[in-house]
Amino acid sequence: MAKLLHLSIFFLAALVLQCHCGEDDRKSHVVYMGDRPKDAASVASTHHNMLAEVLGSSSEARESLIYSYGKSFNGFVAKLSDKEVARIKEMEGVVSVFPNAQLQVHTTRSWDFMGLPESHPRLSAEGDVIVGLLDTGVWPENPSFSDEGFDPPPAKWKGICQGANNFTCNKKVIGARFYDLENIFDPRYDIKSPRDTLGHGSHTASTAAGIATNASYFGLAGGVARGGVPNARIAVYKVCWASGCTSADILAAFEDAIADGVDLLSVSLGSDFPAPYHEDVIAIGTFHAMKNGILTSCSAGNSGPNRRQVSNYAPWALTVAASTIDRSFSTKVVLGNGQIFLGNSLNIFDLHGKTFPLIYSGDSANYTAGADPELAAWCFPGTLAPLITRGGVVMCDIPNALALVQGSAGVIMPVSIDESIPFPFPLSLISPEDYSQLLDYMRSTRTPTATILMTEPVKDVMAPTVVSFSSRGPSPITPDILKPDLTAPGLNILAAWSPLGGASISPWDDRTVDYFVISGTSMSCPHVTGVAAFVKAAHPSWSPAAIKSALMTTATIMDSRKNADAEFAYGSGQIDPLKALNPGLIYNASEADYVNFLCKEGYNTTLVRIISGDNSTCPSNELGKAWDLNYPTFALSLLDGETVMATFPRTVTNVGTPNSTYYARVSMPSQFTVTVQPSVLSFSRVGEEKSFTVKITGAPIVNTPIVSGSLEWTNREYVVRSPIAVFNNMPSIFSSIDEQPQSKPKFKGPWEGSTSTIYHKKSTFKSMHRTDRTDGFRGLVSNNRLGYHKH
Repeated sequence: MAKLLHLSIFFLAALVLQCHCGEDDRKSHVVYMGDRPKDAASVASTHHNMLAEVLGSSSEARESLIYSYGKSFNGFVAKLSDKEVARIKEMEGVVSVFPNAQLQVHTTRSWDFMGLPESHPRLSAEGDVIVGLLDTGVWPENPSFSDEGFDPPPAKWKGICQGANNFTCNKKVIGARFYDLENIFDPRYDIKSPRDTLGHGSHTASTAAGIATNASYFGLAGGVARGGVPNARIAVYKVCWASGCTSADILAAFEDAIADGVDLLSVSLGSDFPAPYHEDVIAIGTFHAMKNGILTSCSAGNSGPNRRQVSNYAPWALTVAASTIDRSFSTKVVLGNGQIFLGNSLNIFDLHGKTFPLIYSGDSANYTAGADPELAAWCFPGTLAPLITRGGVVMCDIPNALALVQGSAGVIMPVSIDESIPFPFPLSLISPEDYSQLLDYMRSTRTPTATILMTEPVKDVMAPTVVSFSSRGPSPITPDILKPDLTAPGLNILAAWSPLGGASISPWDDRTVDYFVISGTSMSCPHVTGVAAFVKAAHPSWSPAAIKSALMTTATIMDSRKNADAEFAYGSGQIDPLKALNPGLIYNASEADYVNFLCKEGYNTTLVRIISGDNSTCPSNELGKAWDLNYPTFALSLLDGETVMATFPRTVTNVGTPNSTYYARVSMPSQFTVTVQPSVLSFSRVGEEKSFTVKITGAPIVNTPIVSGSLEWTNREYVVRSPIAVFNNMPSIFSSIDEQPQSKPKFKGPWEGSTSTIYHKKSTFKSMHRTDRTDGFRGLVSNNRLGYHKH
């Protein structure tokens, strides 16, 4: 019922507008054809000829074809009917065809909390690292993106600055592009350029790589805002607009970013619905990035705390959950009898301790305007009688981003959320239990009064804990790969903002800010991107898997007593930037390892060759477990009553000191036996590899959510830790791949024979998957300008 109450009429209207009726109507689809073709020059004509063969004429093919990919991988976007999709799927070289769906976009203190102070020495190589971000663009004039003191861009940079509508790059923001293949641009909220009108992209870019600058939100959260690699360069790829982010645009951005020469990618967006790897636009893009030596950090999503909701779960991507830092905010409500209730918001308005009449919205219906008490309880504009509410503190029954209580002294709403939400008037969000007490006080007191105090920063002694909105594992596709991979700060993060993005959750707020506080896995993801860039600067030759392993095996252990979902909430733990620089051992993996993983998932030789662009071979067509992927974690997914018996082969590479010996140390509840063979690894040189196996046995388990343990390789200098998770789980939502014809009708043509929500947390005043304004208040707003940034 609560979810229904939180739906807005804007949301329902959007659903109606997006409805397409008629089975034969042509709709935009992405046709994915694997790795970059050898003859890239002819790829567009190949796509045209494929369409002409299916559609019947060259002219129809020209009308249908929207975009061709060919620089970094192969594919195209075209308008197709269901029947035409079926024919395209059967063509030689086609891996998958899927709708061009819309995806959504999933500080001053956070870096200090993670142990990377501003005073820490910086490597000169940091200036050669290029961080690419797929997001809503950037506001280049923000102080966080100043290029003062920067040298020209690195010689390896091959990208462009797509200047339009007065947008310019500099030596900090060295590249910028924008994409709108489906023409979803809305002139009311968007600008046709890489310029950020929503704030989300500026926030993530500055979190990853912004320079150090003094910042605050109207005096709150004041301090020095900076990114993890302030000397690194930024390249932005604007794929998200007010109405969302399309699959076609996201793939086009991946293709350009790979060809432009970025070193790392940050993707704070994703889909709310799982899909097999070959139909998942983020999985496809990140695979080809990995193939080209680029690690992609992705937000895990904001669909927690339910299990199996994690997004961006491909094993070659780094999946990031969101956790707290040791600073939170408190907005107190003080009653006339002196009783104090702790609330949550970002209230910058000072009522100077003065008390005001406490008024219940349901008693203030504007009957003249046709409202009744039930409607008035929502506090929608026009539903309250101004003569009753003027000068009072109004209690609204429903969390409502559109609340407008004209002339009131303040507003109180009942909702328990992690994130602090800003409004353009005094407001406090209190728990439903406390709200009931306020109602009792109001009903039992002749002249009830209350006031709302200004928000104060408070110490969170429980930090870090994973926030409730952060999406949980296990992976809906491959549960034997533990996801998310790790966690990073994602709650109440202050970072750069667009002055067009609004200063609060309210659509009635005309104020502008350069820095804003929001929450979501969209905010945690660029923290990890920043640390990955920090490691890349120190180890430029490391592979994406090596960097990923370093981040995961050195993560700070989280307390499962404060996080009931354990590894499904936080993965390996909270990222530790300084320890990640020197992990001792790494679990490396190559493209061939991931291809072998796909074979075990049911992909045949024909398809893996198309995807990889080489002569990879699947040894058999039998499905297998993912246990032999050289992953830095161990996950054992079991059906109820299934025998506990699994062997995980692993190989580690010495990146620490020569002539070093590591000893295996296992921590696991006694119901399971974990055997490591060999249990001692000795290395004589840096770069040397050693292999071992981990065998887990035990009695069958039933209805067990998760049993946690760990394997640590230790010596006097290093602790290389990998979590172990054993759990009961249902079969995968999808078989990884459904039907794979061993042979497809061969397409005759010049290339013959060649074979996505922004994740800042939307508010609980749910804004149709808006991601950043507060990323936690699921708002009642239908476009990104008004939405809230959780992701």
